[in-house]
Amino acid sequence: MTWVDWLGLALFFLCWLGYDPLLRLLAHRSGSLNTDMLTVRHAWMTAMTHREMRLLDSQLLGHSINSSSFFASSNLLLIAGVASILFGGDQALKGFAAVGAEAVPIRLLEAKLGLILLCLARGLLDFIWSIRQMNYALALIGAAPEIHSETDRIAFGAATAEVLNPALAAFSQGVRGYYFALAAASWLFGPLWLCAGVISAFALLVWRQSGSPAARAIRTARRLLEVERTR
Repeated sequence: MTWVDWLGLALFFLCWLGYDPLLRLLAHRSGSLNTDMLTVRHAWMTAMTHREMRLLDSQLLGHSINSSSFFASSNLLLIAGVASILFGGDQALKGFAAVGAEAVPIRLLEAKLGLILLCLARGLLDFIWSIRQMNYALALIGAAPEIHSETDRIAFGAATAEVLNPALAAFSQGVRGYYFALAAASWLFGPLWLCAGVISAFALLVWRQSGSPAARAIRTARRLLEVERTR
């Protein structure tokens, strides 16, 4: 590995592991999409406790479970594809390298494929944990009793949101794994491509969290919900 490869790899792990701390910093300064959605989901679960028929809530959550299952299945197929090359022996690696990847020693090619596999495996674990937690939240929605006390309604809604928010946060982390897996795949074409891929993926994720039209709209909706909650 050259010093440029090490630089690109260091940049990759810096952005991958530093994304969450940066997101928390952005949330303190100007807000972020993930942080704003915590308030939105809390309001959703509180509103759920006021409804006699909670079919809509279960259907919406069921859609999220289906989405997580789809991404998990796709992730598993990608893992199988990368693993078949990585563990398929020198012949499989040489055949893959001949397709158009940068000409590098076999051990370095294995490291590049291993980095892609690591991102995909982490994403798969996030999707699996997301599905499990969303099923827990679905059970809480189904078990929600007819509560007449406003204080108890708010408390039960908050408890359900405490399960739902980590579930959908894990889903977001799983989706983020695709971004970094694509950045890792750019290493196959050279270390400069890796640097460009990591910076592009990181910048796109940060922009979507803080500056995209969806982020601005949800930030406005969160403020309206907070005003409504204080009345």
